[in-house]
Amino acid sequence: MSIRKQLDSAAAGRILVLDGAMGSVIQTLNLNENDFRGGQFANHPIPLAGCNDLLCLTKPQAIGEIHEAYLESGADIIETCSFNSTSISLSDYGLGDLAYKISLAAAKIARKSADKFATNAKPRFVAGSIGPTAKGASLYPDVNDPAKRSIVWDELESAYYDNVCGLLDGGADILLVETVFDTLNAKAALFAISRLLDEKRADVPVIISAAVSGESGRLLSGQNLEAFCISVLHSNPWAVGLNCSFNAQKLLPHIRLLAETVPCFVCAYPNAGLPNRVGRYEETPEIMSANVEEILKEGIVNIIGSCCGSTPAHTAAIAEKAALYQPRKKPADFRVCRLAGLEPLKGEIRIRGAKKDAKTKEFLELLGKGGYEDAVDAARELVEEGSAIIEIQTDDEIAVGGFLDFALMNPYVAKVPFFINSWSWNVIQTALKRMQGRGLAGPINLSGGKDDFLRKAQLIRRFGAAALVTLADEEGQAGTIERQIEIARRSYKLLQKSKYPVENVLFTPDFTAPDCEKVCLWIKENCPGALYAL
Repeated sequence: MSIRKQLDSAAAGRILVLDGAMGSVIQTLNLNENDFRGGQFANHPIPLAGCNDLLCLTKPQAIGEIHEAYLESGADIIETCSFNSTSISLSDYGLGDLAYKISLAAAKIARKSADKFATNAKPRFVAGSIGPTAKGASLYPDVNDPAKRSIVWDELESAYYDNVCGLLDGGADILLVETVFDTLNAKAALFAISRLLDEKRADVPVIISAAVSGESGRLLSGQNLEAFCISVLHSNPWAVGLNCSFNAQKLLPHIRLLAETVPCFVCAYPNAGLPNRVGRYEETPEIMSANVEEILKEGIVNIIGSCCGSTPAHTAAIAEKAALYQPRKKPADFRVCRLAGLEPLKGEIRIRGAKKDAKTKEFLELLGKGGYEDAVDAARELVEEGSAIIEIQTDDEIAVGGFLDFALMNPYVAKVPFFINSWSWNVIQTALKRMQGRGLAGPINLSGGKDDFLRKAQLIRRFGAAALVTLADEEGQAGTIERQIEIARRSYKLLQKSKYPVENVLFTPDFTAPDCEKVCLWIKENCPGALYAL
């Protein structure tokens, strides 16, 4: 039986228990600088104390013993000690070139421990921990310089690729993209995961877990929780969850919202309260498990665990409570195309098609002239007047990047999704590498042949956007209703055959053609799941 099927079977019958914090237990070991260095890094020029992931190389037995303590406490899933095992995070210690090696070692240690405790009746699973790094691709370190970022997509995606490769080669069963504070970072990680799994032709379940930064339920990057879910579901996660942030009591309303929003399993692993003045988390196992029980009673989770401040004793107390309650039932599979900026798009997806009003033309003219701040003001006026999507129509790579640098800094504009309308693939990629939300991109069609069409559709999906499909093929633009229907039928069948999620498709008929509503009606009746531009 595959790992996915084992997990599905286990999660359907009971609430699975995820382990607790790694760092909290490492602190109790009172390790010194020499312990972190070991013999391998005795002459390293930078202090290494606090680089917990390095212990996978210098004190692997200690990490293994922590895993075993959590397994003895009842954990079904243990996380690798690799939260900071990207080249980006490890570079703070001058260890960036060891990202793959440390990730590999972390997974091997966890694999050995899990296998030691696994039985047919109670299998144990290894989740490869993929942290967010300390840098956010959507955050602005200098509000006076919108183009400046502390990290960009390509750096993140490359770093995550090496991290994930090590985790998979070391034997991780699950990939856990956790403590997400910036959805764009998570999307880069998911892109790297998708690319690597395609190369390996592997099926590995993915869990995505966010950390909300306030009681309003927004991520640090400004996106609300529902919009976050919409923005990551393109990756077909096995579970989506929340971790860190608060204690279980304060996390509860956000978990409720999550459970109402996602079609997959739900996980939660809150903190053991908040740290006091000396940095210690004050919730005892008894207090924390009582708070967690309020979540369990509502039947809204499938995986429960604990985060900062927790220990194996917390896990044991939580596991005892979890055994008393039933897991959340996954909702019936629903296929619907949803878009989001910082907030979700409510209602139908509507784009303006061939008709451009005066304000839209003004916006596009300002964009073309490089007046990005003025273009943002014009876009804001469009939003205030009811535009639910901002269409960026350009084939200028510099223009789309420059505008989005300013636009995504403005919460009144960034709250809506963007439609990147361009025939330039470079423009589409430049835009999608900046957008933490879920927008539209295209057009794509069959004019370059089926392989080109499917490749672009898959890439748009991998970037986390929906694809706008126009009705043209190798013979050119459809000139009749019959030809439009013929191309729509062929496009839909090709996408279905390639297992492309049809809810990721938005067909746009030729609005200038007479009786184009007949094409819309045909798509509605014959292409279930797909949408058409209104």
